[in-house]
Amino acid sequence: MPIPTEPIGSIPRPPQLIQAIRDFQAGRTSPEGLDAVYAEALRDTILSFEATGSPVITDGEQTKPSFATYPLQGLTNLAPDGISIPFADGHTRQLPRLVSGPFRYKTRAASYLEAAKRYTRTPLKQAVISASALSLLYPQKGIEGYSREQFLDDLVHEAEADIRTCLALGAHKVQIDFTEGRLSVKLDPSGGLLKQFISLNNRVLSRFSPQEKRRIGVHTCPGGDQDSTHSADVDYAGLLPDLFTLGAGNFYIQLASEKDRRRVLKLIKDHARPDHKVFIGVIDPINPQVESPEEVRDRVLEAAEFVPLEQLGTTDDCGFAPFSDDTSTARETAFEKIRARVAGTQLAAQKLGL
Repeated sequence: MPIPTEPIGSIPRPPQLIQAIRDFQAGRTSPEGLDAVYAEALRDTILSFEATGSPVITDGEQTKPSFATYPLQGLTNLAPDGISIPFADGHTRQLPRLVSGPFRYKTRAASYLEAAKRYTRTPLKQAVISASALSLLYPQKGIEGYSREQFLDDLVHEAEADIRTCLALGAHKVQIDFTEGRLSVKLDPSGGLLKQFISLNNRVLSRFSPQEKRRIGVHTCPGGDQDSTHSADVDYAGLLPDLFTLGAGNFYIQLASEKDRRRVLKLIKDHARPDHKVFIGVIDPINPQVESPEEVRDRVLEAAEFVPLEQLGTTDDCGFAPFSDDTSTARETAFEKIRARVAGTQLAAQKLGL
């Protein structure tokens, strides 16, 4: 497509998969039974994704427990009482807490990519969690015999390997989910925590070549989950200038749900570098109303007033179900919205003479 368009990642799981996960956790389903339901959900998701016409697809994160905690599945050196993240509607999500070192990923994102490749030849994008998000696992009081510096060294190594193995498997793009970026400005309005996060993620990104960085991106949004967010009230002006100092080639920016899109686009124009590809969010996953292709077209044309066409792409604001138990959006609604993104981006390209 003349204007590239990509999804963010997650798709709502089918009801039978959500029930199978609950049955497995309750001891009513065997691992083999759950794996069979996972495989069918993955196959159906990829077929449905391809039917939208999207030139790039994902596995819909069907087999991830969440976008943030997939590396931790099976680890035994964690406690459940880690940092709790509050959302605007009152619900929370809690991270585990690391209790001993060393820190290692138990599951790599490449395993999801490898499974998805069995079902499609369409270019596949793979999301990975940021090093900065996983840095929150380390307790403030420290861990005896395992310093924070040792932990961060291990974390950077693991995060690099997570990205590198996806690139080696042929991922079209590897997208670093950085939803905690905007949240950090809420937690620390001085910007100090954000700068720490940026520095840590740049330790990872510095290990990749310029050619590799063209296939690596960063996603920012206010943390959509269960039709709520954790940081939509944070001014983008506190995030975007630092965000564009990350050493990635692609940036996926939530915008469709912003109240003043033109103001945000002006910030993007002022801070994105000429070598950045900027994917503008033109679909709001939280809004149950499906956007029309014409609405998407108009959002793309608006963005084209600020972002040079050679740097412009489109995306969804966020994933549609970043946690496995999120049922706030219907599965078919997500695919209808993706179809609208694809069609609307094509309409905009025609309007722009591309």
